Amino acid sequence: MEIRINRFLSDAGFCSRRAADDLIKAGRVTINGKTACLGDKTDRSGDVCVDGKPVKINKKDILLAFHKPAGIVCTMTDKQGSNNLKDYLGLKERIYPIGRLDKDSEGLLLLTNNGDITYRMLKADGLHEKEYIVETDKPVTKNLVRRLSGGIFLKDLNKKTAKCKVVPIHKKDCATTNVFSITLVQGMNRQIRRMCESCGYKVKKLKRIRIMNILLGDLPAGKYRELTRQEYETLIKGLKPEEINGGRR
Repeated sequence: MEIRINRFLSDAGFCSRRAADDLIKAGRVTINGKTACLGDKTDRSGDVCVDGKPVKINKKDILLAFHKPAGIVCTMTDKQGSNNLKDYLGLKERIYPIGRLDKDSEGLLLLTNNGDITYRMLKADGLHEKEYIVETDKPVTKNLVRRLSGGIFLKDLNKKTAKCKVVPIHKKDCATTNVFSITLVQGMNRQIRRMCESCGYKVKKLKRIRIMNILLGDLPAGKYRELTRQEYETLIKGLKPEEINGGRR
């Protein structure tokens, strides 16, 4: 089956589709020796080169669940220092995070070499649940739960958050708690921290424990594991088959 050249480069883990389009426009990509144009197609065994160097799609998809510790930056380059994913994980394979967790947060992060999965998950904003455990500097009140769950207008982003599920987490025999769970279907920059700040709260600890059907579970901080076959298949079924960008396939 033939696929667009930008998807080929993305599936190969070479770069994002947007970056691939830039490479194509610059005339740096060839297909079977001919300079590629935007919209050109090739099959997965095609002779594709960037700057004269061959690019191949990995035969085996890699999809990992990683427990990112606080302090690690979600980037595969060292432009922001040595505390990046690439240096921390030390993996030989070319893989990338699907989305981000801010530096001060910890928890579940998915990593893959499959550009198509990354593209479909990131473009489907508003469809995929992500669950977090949040510890704040003050007791969680009914008013806070009501405000967070109903959606909050964030002035600095000029956007209102979507309605979400918020549940206080009480310890046994304790009437008050500083901890709650929140399930989002959005991915705004530092969204939970901004939401809490808008309500006069400061987040002390933030941990993501679920992305769609994938649970963090008891995976230790700093460790990763491959998704099980069932997890992988359920995740893929939860993604739309079409790519959300002008209906491109």
